[in-house]
This record gives sequence, C-alpha cells and structure tokens, in this order.
Amino acid sequence: MSFFSKFLKFGSHNMAIDLGTANTLVYVEDQGIVLDEPSVVAIETINGIERVKAVGDDAKMMMGKTPDTIKAVRPLRDGVIADIEVAEKMIEHFIRKVHGKRTLFRYPEITICVPSGATSVEKRAIRDAASNAGASEVYLILEPMAAAIGADMPVTEPVGSMVVDIGGGTTEVAVLSLRGLAYTTSVRTGGDKMDEAIVSYVRRHHNLLVGETTAERIKKDYGIAIIPEDGVGETFTLKGRDLVNGVPKEITINQAHIAEALSEPIGAIVEGVRIALENTAPELAADIVDQGIVLTGGGALIRKLDEHLREETGLPVSIAENPLTCVAIGTGRAMEDPIYRGVLHTA
Repeated sequence: MSFFSKFLKFGSHNMAIDLGTANTLVYVEDQGIVLDEPSVVAIETINGIERVKAVGDDAKMMMGKTPDTIKAVRPLRDGVIADIEVAEKMIEHFIRKVHGKRTLFRYPEITICVPSGATSVEKRAIRDAASNAGASEVYLILEPMAAAIGADMPVTEPVGSMVVDIGGGTTEVAVLSLRGLAYTTSVRTGGDKMDEAIVSYVRRHHNLLVGETTAERIKKDYGIAIIPEDGVGETFTLKGRDLVNGVPKEITINQAHIAEALSEPIGAIVEGVRIALENTAPELAADIVDQGIVLTGGGALIRKLDEHLREETGLPVSIAENPLTCVAIGTGRAMEDPIYRGVLHTA
C-alpha cells in the first residue's frame, strides 16, 4: 500500500454492513454494532430537483404519509439493490453518521453481505454503491455464511451445519462446511411477502385496506406460524379504509386469521428447506440430524415457526440467540478474525 493510501486510511474505521431489505445494520471494527436503522430514504422534489430529506428511522416514519412532493423509497427489493442512486445516498449517509462530521481522510474498508442467489450484476451494483459512498475497498460475504458465523455455528470445521436466514426480502437456506457452502438456495420470500399476505388477506376477507406499516406491526405483534390450539388465539382491532364505503373503519380479527394469511409465505420457506435437505450429501445430512437447523433473521421471531419446521422436517430446530443481529455480527467477525478471511471475496 502506498504512503498516500495509508495516509487516507489513517483514523478510518473498517466497517461491516448488513444491507438488508428492511433494515441496515453497521458493525464497526472493535466497537460492535453501532447503527440499526430501516433501509428507507425520503426524497423531496423541489422545482424538479430531487434531494434527500431523511434516511433511516426518520424516513420510515414518513412511509404512507407523504405529500406529493415527498416520496419514501426502499432502495432494496428481495435483498438486492433496486435503485442504485438512492442506495448510494443511503450508504453514504450511514457511513457519515457512524464516522461523525469529520469525514475528510476517512476511507474505510467495507464488508457487505449479499444474498447467495444474487447475480454478478447485482453484486457489482452493491460494490459500486459502497465504493461511490467512500469505501477504499469492498469485500462481499454471502448472507447465510454471515448468519452462521454470527450464530456461533462450526463453519470452519468438517461438520455439516444448516442455517435458515429469514430476512425482509429473501430466505437463505444453506448447508455449510469447511468455510464454504455445500448447498444453498435463496427463496425470494421473507418478511415483506408476509406483510403483503396480511394486506391481501384483510382486503379479501374484510374489504379493508391497510398499509404496509400496519401489516408489519401486526406480523411482529401477532404473527404465528400455526393456528392456535383454541382455534382463535389473541384478538385485536385493526384500522384501515373500508373499500365498500371509502371511509375509515375498525374491525376485530384474531391470530387464527393471521396464521391463515401467513400460510403461503411460510409454506414457501418450508419448501425451500425441504429442497435443501433433498440436495444435501449423505455425510452432511447425517451431521444435520445431530446438529439440527438454526433459524436466524427477523422472520425467526414469528411465533411457533420453529415448532412448525420441526413437525415438517422431523429435525431439531432452534432459534439463534440474537436472530435480528446475527448477519451483522457474522459479517463483522469475518472482517475482524483472520480465521474467517477465506469466506470474503470481491465482486
């Protein structure tokens, strides 16, 4: 490295970014997770010129409530960048927020996780977005590998481990051994599809239109993978717009309805796990019988999902200790610890 590059990197913090469809987490070397905000950017148009009005938590609060001049955009869809310009601005904003105002002479190395099913074009878009946002070098790590490292699974040993990372845009199902993916499949179903399923169910059965933010709140508070034993579960009220009369309205529904609404996206996740098990080598499959399946990601917090997967596969299923931060912690560890260096690659 030249003296000039060393000088530019002096005082910079290498960082790992879990660039998720729903949330972006930033892990700084020797500090841990320092930022956890929604992957949302609010853009304001004044006299035909667009500028960023808010990013993260502030922008998320505006979703579904903006005037014509402001739009709240999610630059990632299905785990990959859908709008590269907005994504660049979002990454740049988060880098500055972590580094503080003094961004001069600070060019960190950035490690970003990507879905295992991302194409080379999608990986390049992520790398370019980080480079343009101020990174000196960009490394990529596959999301299931990061999730497994974050969940303290034995990824460096010759032992088969299975991880199911249920994120906002995708569900990553992978069998890992010796720092590599023995088999992986990326199901484009995650938290977003669950929110859409709730919106669609309420619209179809109750003629009520609810927003994405309301659907997400219902999923977090009342989401359940199997119909409760009493056939009803918890009951709660839901506000939205009546599609028949066009006026605001409140209805009462229960957890059994939510379980019914979520049956399709959860079924797709179970199918992805089945396909992965069918394609696993016999020796690794034998290890999975002992080790079981580990669930990570926000979707792992859906109640009774582990129980449902246990019934469907007949294998032990456990939830990682910190499912929401597993990928960010794993990406950070891969960046810091030389033992994991083999799992990082450039696009």
